[in-house]
Amino acid sequence: MKKFMIFVSALTLSGTMFAQKPASDDSHYSLEGLANLNTVDGMSWTAPSLRLRYFVNDNIAARVQFGFGGDGTSVAGVPSTESYTYFENPDGTGASGTQEIKRGAYNLQLGAEYHLKGTEKMSPYFALGVNLGGGSYDEKWTNSDGTSYVNGLNATVAGGYSTFGVSLGAGFDYYIAENLYLGLEMNLSRSNVSYDAGVVTVGGAVAGYEPAYKESYTNIGAAHGSIRIGWRF
Repeated sequence: MKKFMIFVSALTLSGTMFAQKPASDDSHYSLEGLANLNTVDGMSWTAPSLRLRYFVNDNIAARVQFGFGGDGTSVAGVPSTESYTYFENPDGTGASGTQEIKRGAYNLQLGAEYHLKGTEKMSPYFALGVNLGGGSYDEKWTNSDGTSYVNGLNATVAGGYSTFGVSLGAGFDYYIAENLYLGLEMNLSRSNVSYDAGVVTVGGAVAGYEPAYKESYTNIGAAHGSIRIGWRF
């Protein structure tokens, strides 16, 4: 992170004297990467996203954003796969069993931006987005109960979810070199999450279900933010 900040500072110092925002008739597109901040359950960085924008004119841009992560919140620190081995004896000898976990999540946003006049280098904007997403969770036990070795116990746990929401945001692009910009965006959002019924199988037969349920939340006073770096072309 320190090296990245040094790199960004060097770009800013070397290019900002000559940088200015391009006109839409010269550069219709931009492609950027986002480092996202999640404040729903406290302050945490999430897996990065990619965003493509198309500038209809100098004021209006359409955008498509895609992100992915290991778990439902796309927290980067949560792995997409985990594997554990449990032994028959406390000293790590004897027969063994395993627990394997796989997670997957994605999010997609379709939206639009309205850019204000700003300055030669800065382009502030307001944004509206419709958010879609989903995820899955699979767990497999072989000769284990998920916490220790159990001879002959083989089971699976499977579940998934889908999301839908809308967001309002405000941000800016600041051009530090020709067609290269840094940006910041903050969003307030309303999200609905639908969880599928979890299915538990033991020995190949369905042994139980975890009930399906839904939840919704609004981020008021706890905005999602993103730090952005992009290229206009």
